[in-house]
Amino acid sequence: MKQKKTELPKSTAQQLSSIIKSCRDIMRKDKGLNGDIDRLPMLTWIMFLKFLDDAERIREEEAKVRGEKFKPALEPPYHWRDWAAKEDGISGDELIAFINQDEAIRPDGKRGPGLFAYLRALQGANGGDRRDVIATVFKGTVNRMINGYLLRDVINSINKINFASSDDIHTLGAIYENILKEMRDAAGDSGEFYTPRPVVRFIVQVINPRIGETILDPAAGTGGFLVESFEHLKKQCNKTEDYEKLQKGSIFGIEAKPLPYLLCQMNLLLHGLEYPNIDPGNALRVPLREIGDKDRVDVIMTNPPFGGEEEQGILSNFPADKQTAETALLFLQLIMRKLKRPIGGKKGGRCGMVVPNGTLFGDGVCARIKKELLEEFNLHTIVRLPNGVFAPYTNIPTNLLFFDHNGPTKEIWYYEQPLPEGRKNYTKTQPIQFEEFEPCLKWWNKREENTFAWCVPVERIVENNYNLDLKNPRGREDYEHLPPEKLLDDILTKERRITEVINEIKTILTKSK
Repeated sequence: MKQKKTELPKSTAQQLSSIIKSCRDIMRKDKGLNGDIDRLPMLTWIMFLKFLDDAERIREEEAKVRGEKFKPALEPPYHWRDWAAKEDGISGDELIAFINQDEAIRPDGKRGPGLFAYLRALQGANGGDRRDVIATVFKGTVNRMINGYLLRDVINSINKINFASSDDIHTLGAIYENILKEMRDAAGDSGEFYTPRPVVRFIVQVINPRIGETILDPAAGTGGFLVESFEHLKKQCNKTEDYEKLQKGSIFGIEAKPLPYLLCQMNLLLHGLEYPNIDPGNALRVPLREIGDKDRVDVIMTNPPFGGEEEQGILSNFPADKQTAETALLFLQLIMRKLKRPIGGKKGGRCGMVVPNGTLFGDGVCARIKKELLEEFNLHTIVRLPNGVFAPYTNIPTNLLFFDHNGPTKEIWYYEQPLPEGRKNYTKTQPIQFEEFEPCLKWWNKREENTFAWCVPVERIVENNYNLDLKNPRGREDYEHLPPEKLLDDILTKERRITEVINEIKTILTKSK
């Protein structure tokens, strides 16, 4: 007799929110966890295993319909259904031992590898399938809960989520993104891999990736750019082939840190990308000279880490005259190398990226890198972001660079994104909103100089030693916040200029008599 498909009822957003809140409340009672920076990874790996089991159940049923054999990624008793699905399943110290220990009594009563030990040892066939992803995820994952009864309560709550429902996954994806934001707010050091969603949406919208193009984020973090790109491309899917291209050959990321790697995988899975292609290595580990056409992509959108220092072995991957401790400059060179070249009438790749102000005005190595950028690429737009966009995690002024591999640069358009009327800066409680980019989006394809936009010929940049840190010529000084000496100096300068103009007018009038 054919087994009837078991399916949990579709959950409402309120129910899903309630499940996640319940899990977090339970975790707060566990002495092994310290804040959301510990709770979110716990919640993530548990959801990851439930998601995997639900997804494999669907594929197993589909294989049966086609009359094919299905080989699951995991063997019994390591499936979710084997040890987690039963509400009265293993609990307490027995559960903690099964998860944590290299060898333990398994749920089937036999002695064997513990859950994490088993997952970390998985190997894909021919060096590449979902088992490799699972192994990589769990190599950097730790179970920090010490109370097995509380952990059983969390598992039972997660078991109520139906990952086989696309509606549930979409709703949960939105909830999960809010949790990521909360974690960023709760822990300053984790802010390095979070980019405000409005900034991400703006970059994706103006870059406008298309179905059939390859999209890469070499500093993927929790996957913000990749998720937004996936959602952007999903709207373009009109036929089965489009959806297959989107699922298997469009979205790529690189993220070396274990925690954001795990969060990125789950973020993409929850938004509907079935096989996230995230490289767990250091994006800078390959010598630039070894990156060939097969390694290049159509689109790169990213917010690479600022500052930081890479080891000497990494620096040697870059040309001797362009080696630097500034990570953002190393990523800029990598991006330039990874963008597709214009070949056979096809346009080259394009990029939208976040950079700190230092990249604009830096000299020495920085100037040499910018020289290459302007000579070989078309740096067509720099959007200057206002203060506080990344506050309170950094007060470093930031900019958005937009360039393509169809250079050289002839002119650069600058757009100074203004603060809302009456605001002096952004804060954690009053962040930037996507709607504030609307004037820039309207201007983007129909460019004219205005109060916020101006165009600079590349010759001026070259003459100024490749300094891209140009102020808005129509900008108004914030006199209210100028130091008294600067204010006085500015007034005297303007008075002298007024006197000069009056004298010039008098001279003209005298000559005309």
